[in-house]
Amino acid sequence: MIPYLFLQGILVASVTALPVLEQLPLGLAVPESNSQSDGGIHLEESRRLHGRFLHITDLHPDPHYKTGSSSDDGAPCHRGKGSAGYFGAEGSDCDSPFSLVDETFSWIEKNLKGNIDFVLWTGDSARHDNDEKIPRTEDEVVRLNKMLADKFVDVFGDKRFPNGLSIPIVPTIGNNDIMPHNIFREGPNRWTKRLQKIWSKFIPEHELHTFVEGGWFTSEVIPNKLTAISLNTMYFFDSNSAVDGCKAKSQPGYEHMEWLRVQLQLLRERGMKAILIGHVPPARTDSKRTWDESCWQKYALWVHQYRDVIVGSVYGHMNIDHFILQDHHNVNIVDADLHETSLEAPKDATGDISIRSRSGYLNDLRHDWAKLPSPPSDFSMDNSTLEDWFGEGAAFEDDDGIQFEKSKKKRRQFLKKIGGPWAERYSVSLVSPSVVPNYFPSLRIVEYNITGLEHIKAWAETSVAADILASLTEKAKERRSDFESIEDPDVDELKKGKDKKKKKKKKKKKKKPSFKVPEPPSPTAPPGPAYSNQPLTWLGYTQYFANLTKINNEYSERYGFSADGLVNETRGKDIFTFEVEYDTTKDDIYKLVDLTVRSYFKLASRIAKKASAKDQMLETGATDDLHATIDNDGDDFGNMKDAKGKKIRNRVWKTFLKRAFVGYYRSDEIDD
Repeated sequence: MIPYLFLQGILVASVTALPVLEQLPLGLAVPESNSQSDGGIHLEESRRLHGRFLHITDLHPDPHYKTGSSSDDGAPCHRGKGSAGYFGAEGSDCDSPFSLVDETFSWIEKNLKGNIDFVLWTGDSARHDNDEKIPRTEDEVVRLNKMLADKFVDVFGDKRFPNGLSIPIVPTIGNNDIMPHNIFREGPNRWTKRLQKIWSKFIPEHELHTFVEGGWFTSEVIPNKLTAISLNTMYFFDSNSAVDGCKAKSQPGYEHMEWLRVQLQLLRERGMKAILIGHVPPARTDSKRTWDESCWQKYALWVHQYRDVIVGSVYGHMNIDHFILQDHHNVNIVDADLHETSLEAPKDATGDISIRSRSGYLNDLRHDWAKLPSPPSDFSMDNSTLEDWFGEGAAFEDDDGIQFEKSKKKRRQFLKKIGGPWAERYSVSLVSPSVVPNYFPSLRIVEYNITGLEHIKAWAETSVAADILASLTEKAKERRSDFESIEDPDVDELKKGKDKKKKKKKKKKKKKPSFKVPEPPSPTAPPGPAYSNQPLTWLGYTQYFANLTKINNEYSERYGFSADGLVNETRGKDIFTFEVEYDTTKDDIYKLVDLTVRSYFKLASRIAKKASAKDQMLETGATDDLHATIDNDGDDFGNMKDAKGKKIRNRVWKTFLKRAFVGYYRSDEIDD
């Protein structure tokens, strides 16, 4: 391996943050004159890249929702008398009324249409099966999935384009999109066939067969530049009792991982990048483990080996706003039995993370982040320049050459621990909060770097030749057949007629995995867009939310509760809106200069820090002369306590918690 410092001169010159193409601010509403008629925006103007995409997840529409009903257990806003609002019952286990779904798509059409390049839709498009008196049926699940698919077509449909859509919509299967929920058998099955028909406008024609076979597919959202890979996380999901992980060749999870490896390899060879999307995120803590360990192990290995290809990944399911760091050092792929070597973590019988367990899960994340490698004391985690991370050009108060060399050595050791100056030991999965109002309904707009992509052909205008697609398909089949011919990784060595000495040496080698391990990036290649700001790098996101407490109160004051609970399509259209909760590009708490892995590593480290005197002063109004009242012997993190024994929280951690629950809880409730 080439040393980091040897590469420094090359990499600093070639991978410094590129200038970002001038882009309109996030959240800028489309002018009212934005019509797609002949008098509206020209076709060429409407199809240029805007450098942002929408991530939407977990809508859970419920045809049985009734305004003014009870949100108590057993009656999830279906009957009884209670406070269920017209646009949804925030902070409850109730699903989304059609009024919320309708107004969400209306807001998207008014504010985002014409300003985004594609949509990532990460599943759960039917209601939960949480009412014994009104159990779900297969027909209802199909109808609800079709209803949401039609909503996307209504908003983004455009007959001027051959495929009938103005931008790509990329869906994925959620654990509640099927019957019974969580249970998804090996494909082809009735659900892959049904969803293929419902999503026929979203799945590229040459991928329809692939989807029927396993419920996964790819979509080139920026032709010849960027592909969205829709994973079927139901085959990785620990609560899916119909399958058994990714270890045995007979399992669909194993086949899915092999398919993913082949797709990423093809993209690498084509010089393209990928976004991974799925429903159930790869959560892995002491209290929550959503994926089978054998699937997590392969996934963590794959994303590390293809870190030059993968731009980022997005998930839903958990309804809380957070991120997950995958640590490549936790990969132990060659163990004899992954199931025996992994620690068993508690899981919910329903497969859904309960509201009560979410705070424990977030605390576990913080505990894990507290174990991240710590930089030297003179190395500020808030520094964002490449030179700071290399330890070069930094100012030292001590001119002693020995001290300078010691500091440089500590920095090199720290960088080695985290995988170099771009923290390539780690990868990041972003988990967005939901539209369904477990807290407040949410949407996320992600901004990405489009430098150099100004004149690229738009998705809707591109017609990929059938012979090229056939060629790529054949390549994939060849790779698959090559893999299937391998009985054991050592067989080839034996067939090559190695001498006896070689055979004896082979016995002493460490155990190898019984599958093909992807090749890593070339050691001379620059880091990928997930690690260094360059074209397609995610720059930031704007989190939107609808304050249903305020919206529902205003609606009830104006119209009162509807006696029959039915949706009145003419009411409340001027009341409902999404507003900015926070914008990472302007946020002085998270301080994310971009959404690279290095930025998230810094944020995770800051979240895990113990409270400081500054936190104490901000929270209690204390001044320096009152610091004596603080007891530093606090909890496991060393958090401070005030004179009354109340814990003083690190404000970054407190902000992370508040945002995890979409601002639903007050500061004092977060403390509790």
